[in-house]
Amino acid sequence: MFAYIIRRLLFIAPTLFAIMMINFVIVQFVPGGPVERILAELEGTAVGATARVAGSGSDVQSAGESLYRGAQGLPDGFVEKLEKMYGLDKPPVERFLLMMENYLTFDFGESAFRSRSVVDLIIEKMPVSISLGLWTTLVVYIVSIPLGIAKARRDGSAFDVWTSGTIILGYAIPGFLFAILLVVLFAGGSYWKLFPLRGLVSPGFEDMSTLGQIADYFWHLALPLTALIIGSFATLTMLTKNSFIDQIRSQYVTTARAKGLSERRVLYGHVFRNGMLIIIAGFPGAIIGILFTGALLIEIIFSLDGLGLLGYEAAIDRDYPVMFATLYIFTLLGLVLNLVGDLMYVIVDPRIDFESRDVG
Repeated sequence: MFAYIIRRLLFIAPTLFAIMMINFVIVQFVPGGPVERILAELEGTAVGATARVAGSGSDVQSAGESLYRGAQGLPDGFVEKLEKMYGLDKPPVERFLLMMENYLTFDFGESAFRSRSVVDLIIEKMPVSISLGLWTTLVVYIVSIPLGIAKARRDGSAFDVWTSGTIILGYAIPGFLFAILLVVLFAGGSYWKLFPLRGLVSPGFEDMSTLGQIADYFWHLALPLTALIIGSFATLTMLTKNSFIDQIRSQYVTTARAKGLSERRVLYGHVFRNGMLIIIAGFPGAIIGILFTGALLIEIIFSLDGLGLLGYEAAIDRDYPVMFATLYIFTLLGLVLNLVGDLMYVIVDPRIDFESRDVG
């Protein structure tokens, strides 16, 4: 097992490098960039000022047509200085290799437009995303796994049919649409104002008692968590049900029953370990999906300043340091969690041996 772990760890480096390189190449062909964004903002300001001076009608049009950067008294070499400031004066290959060299030591530089360290930004936004991701994952797994097992045991019954209809209905409703409905109904949109709409804590949170802080924290989390988990039950519940049904119908279960073992002993002594393997395999992906991608629109709707919102704003603003740093961290975390998922396989079923398998 130790040799397998070493091979997987060594495999992480080229995989991470390839993912970063592909995204870096794609960005080179995307129109715009930090320099273009700054010039566009300056041009917009200059247009307004020139338009006011030039008057109206044809004078404004002629003034607008003459607003090329060189016609506005922009200092010589201004664009070159901007490119140097953002590191865009170097060839793309050199920029990429320098970036990866810095990333090896987790030196992500500063945000192009926030004048702050990228690491500080990520650390600042992390608690929001971790809160949403961990609590969503915890609630979904606590509900879905027992529900899936119960459905497998009662396959085809009225309980199975009604619960399937309910969770599929929840799955069919987009999370962001359900979030808007919750805002309209319970956050002062049109009806009741029972829950807050902004942030994870209230003003004066530090002055509250411990119980008050806990209550305030979950009060703010109630609506975002509900919106996130409403559509998350279906996949895991049905996956659990189908996995356990496959095991229940296996020959070894028939043999165990023939030996006189109780249903509880058969289910939790034999079926559970095998049935949980496929669920464990999907756990790392579920964590990554919920933590860093699934909460983007929820963070926007409920004004939660987390990593999803940070990545979205970085992409819109062409804030390359934040874009590539978050991509690097998320990809590295995803690769490590996949390895953790394999190790959990062995913990659940020691009979699994990865030593005889290739890394791929």
